[in-house]
Amino acid sequence: MRKLNVMSLLHPDAHRVYQTEFLPDSRDYTVRSLLGKTSRGCADAGEVLATLASVDPSDHRAWFDAWVALGRRIAAVAAASAAAGHRVSAARAYLRAATYFATAVSAVDGLDGDESPLLPTFHEHRASWEGFVTTTAWPVERVDIPYEGSTMPGWFFRPDTAAGPRRTLVVVNGSDGSLSGLWAEAAEGALERGYNVLLFDGPGQQSMLFERDIPFRPDWGPVLTPVVDFLLARGDVDPDRLASYAISQGGYWLPQALTTEHRFAAAVADGGVVDVGRTWTSHIPHPVLAAYLKGDTAKFDREMNLGFSVPGGKAQRRNWNFRARPYGITGFAATLDQVRKYDLTAAAGHITTPLLVTDCEDEQFFPGQAAELAKLVPTAELITFTAQEGARFHCQPMARELTEQRVFDWLDEQLHP
Repeated sequence: MRKLNVMSLLHPDAHRVYQTEFLPDSRDYTVRSLLGKTSRGCADAGEVLATLASVDPSDHRAWFDAWVALGRRIAAVAAASAAAGHRVSAARAYLRAATYFATAVSAVDGLDGDESPLLPTFHEHRASWEGFVTTTAWPVERVDIPYEGSTMPGWFFRPDTAAGPRRTLVVVNGSDGSLSGLWAEAAEGALERGYNVLLFDGPGQQSMLFERDIPFRPDWGPVLTPVVDFLLARGDVDPDRLASYAISQGGYWLPQALTTEHRFAAAVADGGVVDVGRTWTSHIPHPVLAAYLKGDTAKFDREMNLGFSVPGGKAQRRNWNFRARPYGITGFAATLDQVRKYDLTAAAGHITTPLLVTDCEDEQFFPGQAAELAKLVPTAELITFTAQEGARFHCQPMARELTEQRVFDWLDEQLHP
């Protein structure tokens, strides 16, 4: 059967795709994010575009299946390279495979059927990540960070094997990002600049959600304070040069933690967030939202369910389910009650840590909130990215080299010896 050429079908004016879109829905952002990860080896542009061109954009099952198939193909390449002793090739292939499986994990909510492939697909993603950890040339240690009678899984990377304390970066994930994504967004860039790097799964993130059913929480001091305690007990971490970087909705969690945790010497919110619930309510029709605001939660739930049942509502329901899962709440009104707790407005003024906040043109998830956060935090500095620089949309997905340069130049100046 002749494969559908999606790119030519959607974009006959192909040279303007940056200003228009790769796909006519949220998957356009997925493609941009994948392409942005290529400079760190977490994806390959040809593999991404060839996969995109092979899938009918209206077929969500085919979209999911395509990324699983690509992940498996590249994971097999990685395994063969490892077996033959080609560690560099193996590590790089495992890293790409992990990214492609992570893309499939994010697509699970678009599927029909009662049996979800979420956990098996996540396990394939994590197996590829562990393959990377096993074969990478960067010194790395798997760690367990104490957390409320249990632990959070982490990976402590070092830039080399030299002894002695050095500056260290704690990387905070967003609402649905993967470890391979964090590798591209901050981890390897920090290692190249001589930082130790800690990656970890926090509440509601990755293995903590999928394998342990531990949801998000609005207060992140109780999450990051054990992380800091864990790091400062190590002899290879300089307690005076400890920093943190957070991406996407992590731009809420990290500042929230900084309202009570003051031991970081500097922090970066790559996409500042003040009020998570504002994004949710802004997409609900005013007559429907009015029922919720009046306290008529039964009517609100009925109206929401009805709205998701009309033609075109299926995609919106998929998006709601995807976004709501990590909060661990069922019911439309109950979920909104929980989400609205994620609000920094009253507490942001308590932050004393030097904080860099990034803002971008055409921010689609938390519009205006980065600049708002910078105004609320006395120690904050705001940097803005533009479409002309190739840096439009949430967290500058196709301008990660530019983002890395500005973020780490600022961090280097804050953490100088």
